[in-house]
Amino acid sequence: MRIAWVIIVIAALAAAYLGWPRDEATKTAEPPSALTPDGPDQYVEIAGARVRVRDEGPGDAPVILLLHGFSFSLETWDAWAEDLSSSYRVVRYDLLGHGDTGPDPFERYAPEQRAAFVADVMDALSLDRVILGGNSLGGLAAWRFAATHPERVNALILVSPGAYPINGVADEPIPVPPAVAFYLRTVPEIGLRASLRQIYADPDTVSEERIDQLRDNMRKPGNGDAMVRSLEEFVLPDPTADLSNVQAPTLVLWGEADQVIPPSHGEQLVAAIPNGTLITYPNVGHVAHEENPEATLADVEAFLNAVRGM
Repeated sequence: MRIAWVIIVIAALAAAYLGWPRDEATKTAEPPSALTPDGPDQYVEIAGARVRVRDEGPGDAPVILLLHGFSFSLETWDAWAEDLSSSYRVVRYDLLGHGDTGPDPFERYAPEQRAAFVADVMDALSLDRVILGGNSLGGLAAWRFAATHPERVNALILVSPGAYPINGVADEPIPVPPAVAFYLRTVPEIGLRASLRQIYADPDTVSEERIDQLRDNMRKPGNGDAMVRSLEEFVLPDPTADLSNVQAPTLVLWGEADQVIPPSHGEQLVAAIPNGTLITYPNVGHVAHEENPEATLADVEAFLNAVRGM
């Protein structure tokens, strides 16, 4: 997943060892001015944390709740939300330690805590049941929540989610290398662009505006420390037994050029989930919903129409 060591280490080493001046890196650690929210955002006190939530679409429509990945923010779902909000109420939030939500006073960053926090969000927003979607770290939280709260999930949509052990991360956390912590706390330009070459199949298609948005969200006060803390608590034990408890119809989407989590993990997921379907996309990387919104949206809408017809 995007939290996977292979990505962050590449980015961090690029920043630390490939000629990036230390004074420039230090300068980038200064938090920029906060961005002005450009959508129907609200800041909600949820279980002791102040959480940025974006809520779009008809209030009486079925609810789709979307969770972003590690180091990203709710803007990753912009293309999906613009389309789906014509027929659904689309709700998304910045995960704890990310975006405008910022660090959690209680440091609830472990995977099981992120999954449990989904229930807190739903309760705070009076959402009884949702269609739940997530990418990468958000996908890990989504399927874990669906496995433990099947009565609250009508359908599950996963985009390259974390699940199976990878890069040495399994039952126990592994130490965070100093270069990784340095990268996450400073986000130097060369390191960020190195990481994007791993996340997106064709990074040249990522606009400068989007790159600025990603960088600014990572640099917001406290987020770097929160992301380091997330890694210190991060585990990926064998998920097979837990995946078997997912009762919701599940759509798994995967870019065939994903360099963060092997696409073969998608096949493992749908084999373990009782009612899972896998769709893959050529020339697409780790964030298929951003890289090919047209194709992924068509598949999501067909899936949701079928679920609603059950």
